[in-house]
Amino acid sequence: MSAWSWEHAASSLPLLLDGFKITLLATVLGTLIAVVLGLIVAIARRGLPPLFGYPLTGLVEFIRMTPLVVQLVFANLVLSAYFDTLTIGIWVLGIHYMTYMAEVYRAGIDSVAQGQWEAATALSLPQSRTWRSVIIPQAIRNTLPALGNYAISMFKETPFLSFIFIGEMVRQAVSYGGNTFRYTEPLTMAGLIFLAASYPTSLLIRRLE
Repeated sequence: MSAWSWEHAASSLPLLLDGFKITLLATVLGTLIAVVLGLIVAIARRGLPPLFGYPLTGLVEFIRMTPLVVQLVFANLVLSAYFDTLTIGIWVLGIHYMTYMAEVYRAGIDSVAQGQWEAATALSLPQSRTWRSVIIPQAIRNTLPALGNYAISMFKETPFLSFIFIGEMVRQAVSYGGNTFRYTEPLTMAGLIFLAASYPTSLLIRRLE
């Protein structure tokens, strides 16, 4: 058997592109969840009293320190009776990466000059207005490259969704290989699609940085 077949590479492409749609959907929605929840958690950890802040910090650390695959399998076992598998996978991805993005936001908030806080206090701005108009815009500007890097990292980890039988791109490549006994072509094509999608995004993030 030859090491490479362009015929199998071409015939696997439609199946891979169908899987790529799921990969892209999971990445986009998971990133939105992580971005929003990460900001909420970062603000909450800064503003909550220790009685509530410490348990929240412990929960975030627990999620961040446990493997994504274990979280996916556990959540699917517990929640599959109530939600479809793709929804579970997207939320697990989002919540897992929320823990990293919350740390990025925290660093961004800490990087805002103390004078900005003092100026807002001197102007008698309400706390909500201070966060909305002064602190968050500056924090997001400082953290945008790091947030983008985590979005790319999430994109590259979507193959873990195959552990809960979601038909993302790599699972489709393995499925094609199982049917044809040709794994080299579909897996290589899947890797090239990942590269083609992630490399321009990384260049854009570098440009923003």
